Amino acid sequence: MGHLDFLVILGLFGCLIAAALTVPAGFGLATMTTPLFLIWFEPHQAIAGVAIVHGAHNAMKASVLRPHIDRDALKRFGWALLIGAFLGAMLQTIIPSDPLLLLVGIALVVLPVLKVSESWSNIRLPEAEDRLGGFGSGFLGGLTGHQGALRAMFLQPRLPDKSEYAATAAVLALVVDLTRIPIYLINDASVIQEETSLLFGFVLAALIGARLGKKWLERWKSDDIQKGIMVGLIISGILYIWEAARALS
Repeated sequence: MGHLDFLVILGLFGCLIAAALTVPAGFGLATMTTPLFLIWFEPHQAIAGVAIVHGAHNAMKASVLRPHIDRDALKRFGWALLIGAFLGAMLQTIIPSDPLLLLVGIALVVLPVLKVSESWSNIRLPEAEDRLGGFGSGFLGGLTGHQGALRAMFLQPRLPDKSEYAATAAVLALVVDLTRIPIYLINDASVIQEETSLLFGFVLAALIGARLGKKWLERWKSDDIQKGIMVGLIISGILYIWEAARALS
């Protein structure tokens, strides 16, 4: 087995585990798979490819957890989420690769810190602010692909039941994915023309991971998984910032 073959197998396995972990956590798939995609693709292609995997994963999660979806929460986030995703995706198509990588890195550092600070302060945001959370998470999702941590700040306090939270978060994330993917592909469809079999492999791994994650949802504490993901986000963000700053300088 060659080095490249081993790297592909390792990447697919990493995607499967990430997809399983993010079912109980409610976010983190884009963050954990973006570094994998950056091995084969430049930043714009990587974000588009991750969006396709992310969309397939969220569609599977929404399907297997369908009975637990909280429709009131969907209405509260609704249109603001969609508008934010559209504007973020449009902006993503015109930002050069190095500044885009810098924005991704900043998002990966700042959003976990905001999430952790919320747990320290025990602040409960008023429901009227859900539209702000919806717009913000949609915008970041469209711009960088990393929407989950900000959405979790607003959504998780509303839905303490972990199955309701995971199901509703999956539908909201799917709305963002279905909004941004066509915009990415209209601007540059090379991600589905180059390394097509690799992209299909990542999608398949994410779908299998979603099924596995449903079982983990029943057994594992989502708080413990979220803490582990937070650490990974911050480390990845710091590395992205360093790489982008070096390229820009």
